Amino acid sequence: MTSADTGESALELRRDGLLLSARQFGEADAPLVMLLHGFPDSPHSWDGLIPLLVDSGFQVLTPWLRGYTPESARRHARYDLMAVADDIAAWHRALGGPPTHLVGHDWGAFAAMVLSKRQPRQWLSLTQLAIPPFGAGFPAAAARQLPRQTVMSSYIPVMQSGASHRLLTRHDAAFVRRLWRRWSPGWDFTDAEFAPTATVFTDPATARAATRYYRSLFTVHRAPTRRFHRVLMAAPAPIPTLALSGARDGCMSPPMQLALARSAGVDAAQIPDAGHFLHAEQPAAVAEHLLPHLHATSR
Repeated sequence: MTSADTGESALELRRDGLLLSARQFGEADAPLVMLLHGFPDSPHSWDGLIPLLVDSGFQVLTPWLRGYTPESARRHARYDLMAVADDIAAWHRALGGPPTHLVGHDWGAFAAMVLSKRQPRQWLSLTQLAIPPFGAGFPAAAARQLPRQTVMSSYIPVMQSGASHRLLTRHDAAFVRRLWRRWSPGWDFTDAEFAPTATVFTDPATARAATRYYRSLFTVHRAPTRRFHRVLMAAPAPIPTLALSGARDGCMSPPMQLALARSAGVDAAQIPDAGHFLHAEQPAAVAEHLLPHLHATSR
């Protein structure tokens, strides 16, 4: 954090037998921006962006995704993106349903996309970081990136293993640290910046819950998985949408992200010298694109 007056509050929400956690910043009567984190990450990756949003007249909520805190990691709970989207909708109701902008990164971008398609009138805008819009077809420019993307996505089968959490927790989350370096090459992140994520992925319970998101992607015998794929491939939501990516993203092909965003007809931009964690690497550069988008769609 770089601002002393963000007014941070800690919030809790009980849902599905889990205790969910979030941090809230700014004035309660300001337009709300919900910042949704991804994998392997924590809400603290938004810390550089939060003061910029608050100083620009927004309130901010940064929920932990279910499973990323000990109180929300339970062996028999659901860990899929439909459940996460329902959690975010529950947070929104708990705050009184104010005018809200959805901003998601990685898994958070998928959850925000689901919410925007299911209830488009409920949200002021959508911003997706490091994940492009889906549901507007697959243009040739994106198809040409598939061989490269297949290599970049080679970590996914590893995460789908029932033993993957053991790999993540070894040696103070060394595997996760390597993912950060591979996905955001050139980002010289500090131990302090990595510490909140290390806390998640050195705990066997939270590491196991976080990897179950990957196993839920292909469990087509489960109704939530089928619903997720139907929503994902539905037409993009008719709300103002911004797609941001890092030009050096090592997880999701930057040319593919741009091609899919253009196919969907949404505003898109790439941040030079940034990778997958663009909002943590260059919060000011992200804010240069995000703030005009939010102000233009606030009411």
